[in-house]
Amino acid sequence: MLIAFEGIDQSGKETQARLLGERLSSTGRTVLMISFPDYATPIGTELHRALHGERQYGPDVIQLLMIANRYERKPAIAAALDRGAVVIADRYLASSVAYGEAQGLDPAWLFEAQRHLPQPDLTVMIDISPATAVARKQAGRDRFEQDLPMLERVRASYRRQAAAPGWVAIGGERAVTEVAAEVATIVERALARR
Repeated sequence: MLIAFEGIDQSGKETQARLLGERLSSTGRTVLMISFPDYATPIGTELHRALHGERQYGPDVIQLLMIANRYERKPAIAAALDRGAVVIADRYLASSVAYGEAQGLDPAWLFEAQRHLPQPDLTVMIDISPATAVARKQAGRDRFEQDLPMLERVRASYRRQAAAPGWVAIGGERAVTEVAAEVATIVERALARR
């Protein structure tokens, strides 16, 4: 099963992905944790430069790099799924759609460019306001994290995407433990149906 965590910056995706991974591992399940962008890869290194002001790429190039970064990890994801592992992604396909759409790119084009990647069985969108995102991270924000109107557009895209089958939207402006309990319940139900 492939579970993707999505949401605007500072929504708690990384924390909730880690907590879910720990929970599932403790029950004996094999878990592969992945996070995007993956700055450890060659394309990820270029993405880091772009997101931190060292490169001046347009939104289309940034999203193509983001998508290519996922394709770099495709063999590992596919192999883990073939072995029966639960793959938990901190950001995945929907991020390119949300951030690209927020910058005027065609969401259908962004979906199509990712068609050959393993598709998520469950996408959990953790919803917070851009104001909450800013309050959670005051310093060291990348170029996307600094643009509040864009974060509002990203949030709107995520909310639109979350209406699709296979998505669950949950409120992220609560205690970490409350969000984790809701995530655990949702995932346990999804695993039971498989």
